[in-house]
Amino acid sequence: MSERSSTTGTTTKTTTTNTTNTVSTTTTAAAPAVIGRPRRTAPRRAPGRRPLSLPAALLRTVRPRQWVKNVLVLAAPAAAGELDSYLAVGRLAVVFVLFTAAAAAVYLINDARDAEADRAHPVKCRRPVAAGQVPVPVAYATGALLAVLAPVAAALLCDAMTAALLTAYVVMQLAYCVWFKHVLVVDLAVVTTGFLMRTMIGGVALHIPLSRWFLITAGFGALFMVAAKRYSEAVQMAGRPEKRGATRALLDEYTTGYLRFVWQLAAGVAVLGYCLWALESGGTANGGLLPWRQLSMVAFILSVLRYAVFADRGTAGAPEDVVLRDRGLAVIGLVWVALYGLAVADL
Repeated sequence: MSERSSTTGTTTKTTTTNTTNTVSTTTTAAAPAVIGRPRRTAPRRAPGRRPLSLPAALLRTVRPRQWVKNVLVLAAPAAAGELDSYLAVGRLAVVFVLFTAAAAAVYLINDARDAEADRAHPVKCRRPVAAGQVPVPVAYATGALLAVLAPVAAALLCDAMTAALLTAYVVMQLAYCVWFKHVLVVDLAVVTTGFLMRTMIGGVALHIPLSRWFLITAGFGALFMVAAKRYSEAVQMAGRPEKRGATRALLDEYTTGYLRFVWQLAAGVAVLGYCLWALESGGTANGGLLPWRQLSMVAFILSVLRYAVFADRGTAGAPEDVVLRDRGLAVIGLVWVALYGLAVADL
């Protein structure tokens, strides 16, 4: 019994000693970790775009990709065949720059006004003003400066009518940012009028009379693309009703059926207007080999049908993206340019 008790005591003592050593070792091993915690570095931000300088951020805010829309200032002079002099081309270049400056003013003021809301948007939060790369006061000041300088420069370099049209564009777009984008149908009309003004200002600057059919075609063609874009947004958001209002203020107020009706109606009127415009000079060639102007109707109708494919699928985004990214539409457009160019040249 004595030997057994001694053995048990020894075993217990050994076990206790081993346990104590284990705890001590564990505590010692854990000590550096505990001591080292305060020296941990702060978590790094998720990888993303490098911060932009203020000039670069301002340039990004004015959306250079959308400047391609301002090429529409050439529409009326090109249709009238008035691009054959350096004076006309030079004045149109000035008009292009001034219209780009006016549009930039609207973008800056719009982004400054919507900065708080844009920060909660999954895509718009990347805009420089919302991301804090352009301070809101700087955006307001730069936008206001451009909004004043563009019409003044138009009055000095072009004429009073060009300055008045540019002023009307700026006022209308700023009113859209504040009020009109919250009014059903009016929002579509204002955006469409912005495109129409682009097509008009080149003719106004060169004192070219604008055909009523030209204005109808340009206006309803613009409405077709604007409504197609809205329809595509509505289709994409149909399965996510909780996110519809996050893209546009009125998107949840329009039904897809109504927007489809609008772009289909606008497409039909645009085609009718173009055909009447092309036939206005008569159905036969005026000294040319073939009736090029009338033949251009085929290319125009095909371009509308091609664009309508994307609208029907709900994939018609920004008009400049659809036109530039689709090769088929680009080829049809080049054919139309060639046919209409032959009509203007009277070959």
